[in-house]
Parts: sequence; structure tokens; C-alpha cells
Amino acid sequence: MQKLDVQSKDLESIARSGSKLRRMAVRLPTYIADIRENPAWLPMFMFARTLPGRNLHWLTARKPKTEQSSGKSMFHADYRSAVSALKQDGIFTGLHLPQAIHEEIHAYALNTPCFGNFDRRLEFKASDHANAEKQYGRSLLSGHLFDRIMDCDAALAVQKDPLLIDIAKNYLGADAQLITTRVWWSFPTLASEKDRSMASLDKFHFDLDDWRMLKFFFNINAVDEGTGPHVFVRGSHRRRRLKHQLTLLVGHPADDVLGYYGPDSAITLTGPAGSGFVEDPFGFHMGTVPTSKPRLMMEVGFGVSKPSKRRFHGEPIIR
Repeated sequence: MQKLDVQSKDLESIARSGSKLRRMAVRLPTYIADIRENPAWLPMFMFARTLPGRNLHWLTARKPKTEQSSGKSMFHADYRSAVSALKQDGIFTGLHLPQAIHEEIHAYALNTPCFGNFDRRLEFKASDHANAEKQYGRSLLSGHLFDRIMDCDAALAVQKDPLLIDIAKNYLGADAQLITTRVWWSFPTLASEKDRSMASLDKFHFDLDDWRMLKFFFNINAVDEGTGPHVFVRGSHRRRRLKHQLTLLVGHPADDVLGYYGPDSAITLTGPAGSGFVEDPFGFHMGTVPTSKPRLMMEVGFGVSKPSKRRFHGEPIIR
């Protein structure tokens, strides 16, 4: 895994974004739906972005009755090392899926139609990406499997693995629960600002899905600089510039973020197929748009609040 060169033209271009109001408008239908379903979502959305509000909620975290599960994990990692790294840096990179697992997920994703740009009306197989763009007359930046991934035994084995549960409960508290399981493609294409914003690509941001969260990410195919790697800013989960707490926007320019946390704080998560990491998504992070080949990624998320029942994990409301 590699540090990000913050002097590169790539990050300079990432720092240039479009209208702030336009970015908010993309997510507005989802925000409204979340408030209607669960009014408690609104105070979380307003106050979890501030360190005082967040720290107060962390005081409610209860220690798990047992620190470690009795089941056998597919990973060769120690939950204590992971929790320690998360507390210090907000990220732990010592995870790797067994070959049989990531190969099964990859094969399943190749053979199962996905949905382009989060829209269930844009259905295609990853191998037909170019033809699908012609058919639908638009660029297709992402392809999500949504609930179809729940028919993949290997994916289910990952989300139920005891190590992931142990890390989540020892970091978030005893009330940690599984809230997201996602597998999706990111494709090299000329994407619009709206599609990049919806996919949370090319813009440093932090997540406000819950008061306390952890997200495990796995590169199902090999990821290099041209495959759209994930980028995380170490230490940004535990300190925050005041102006970044007092704005409704969660996304900020790269020079603004890295000017505060330092150029060496950003790491680019490249690696072979199966390589993985876990992060506190309150830290600044971003995905990047692939330039040479598609990326297939799996996410398993844990939080402390009940997930939405109206739609599959992570699926937005499209206006």
C-alpha cells in the first residue's frame, strides 16, 4: 500500500469541484426519506458532525461481555492490533481474504447483472459495460449488486466472520451491529459531477450514516493507481477543523483537508486481489475514478443504529 503524492496534478484536479448546492441536491431525496422513516436521523445528521456531539455519544458505548468470539476466522489478524490502530490512525490495513473467497465473489459479480449509478433501471453485466453505456446513452461510473450479493455464499461468510465482529464490538461498543454489505464495480468512464458525487468519488469527505461506524473494505480484484484506489487521511477521525464541523457539507477540497492534517497523512490503498482494510469513516476519505481498468470492491459496515428497512444497504433515493 502506498502513500498519496499530494503534489500530483491528480489531487489538484480532485480539489476542483462544482457547485456545493448541486452536490447537496444530489443527496437531498435520500435525506428527506431518512428523516421521514426515522426522525432520530436528523439530530444524528446535525450533531454527529461535531466533535463534542460525537464524543458525548461515544460515552454511551458499552464494553462487550467477551472481547473475542469463539468462532474460527478466515483472517490471520489480531483484533487487538486492529482496534489499537483504529484508535490511533482511524485505519488498519492488515486484512486479506482467502483466495477461494475473493475469487468466488469476483466470479459471482461477473456473472450477476448490476445496477448502474445506483439506479435499478440501468441493469447490465460488468463485461457489457461499454455496450450498456451506448444502450442507455450515458456514462455508467458504478455498478452495484445491491441485495443480489446476498445470494453469494462467500460474501455472506465475510460479513459473518468473527474477527470483523470482534473488531467492531471492541471499537464501537457492545451494541455494534452489521448494517451494510455492499459489492460494487467502479468503471473507467467520463462521469458527470452528479454521478461522482453520488458515488462519493474524487472528493475528500466523511460519512454521517451513524453516530459510530466502522467500514471494512476488500479489493476483490487487484488495485493499482489506475484502478481507482481508496484514499484515507490518517488521524482525521479524532480531530477536526472547526469549519469542517460547522457546515452541512461533508466533502471538502483536497488542499483544504491535507493542509490541515499534513501531506503525509493521506495513504492510497492499493494492493493485490483480496487485500483489505478497516476504517472509521468519520475520518476523511474518498474513492477515486478508475482510469485504466474496473475496480470491484466489497464493503461490510457496522454501526450502532438500525439500518433503513425501505431500501437495501447504502441504496440512495433517486429523484
